[in-house]
Amino acid sequence: MQTIYETKITKIGKSVYDFVEDKIFVLFGDNAPADVADYCLLITINEIKGEINKGDLLWLGDKPYKITSVGSKVARNLEMLGHITLQFDGRESEGLPGTLYLENTDFHKPEEGSEIKIIKQ
Repeated sequence: MQTIYETKITKIGKSVYDFVEDKIFVLFGDNAPADVADYCLLITINEIKGEINKGDLLWLGDKPYKITSVGSKVARNLEMLGHITLQFDGRESEGLPGTLYLENTDFHKPEEGSEIKIIKQ
């Protein structure tokens, strides 16, 4: 297995869990505007080492989630801004350009310092 992307959650905005019922987490680099940062999991921006595809795994802390669809701007936004949406609804067709769609399953609330990885399957 090849690690395509890895980063750490450096800070959890105070309103991040407002979107848990919608099964959404928003990632943003440490440089997020202050008015947006409260709603985001702030991460260190890192280089992507390969292509992110349907079927790959996103690890959020110690739990893997299967990627079901990749928005057209996910790689660009993740590498330049650290800014994408993680949507846990199992969508298989391309949806919003900046959204990474993951299997529709229960997910846990990550902690500050948790790793986020995308692993090639």
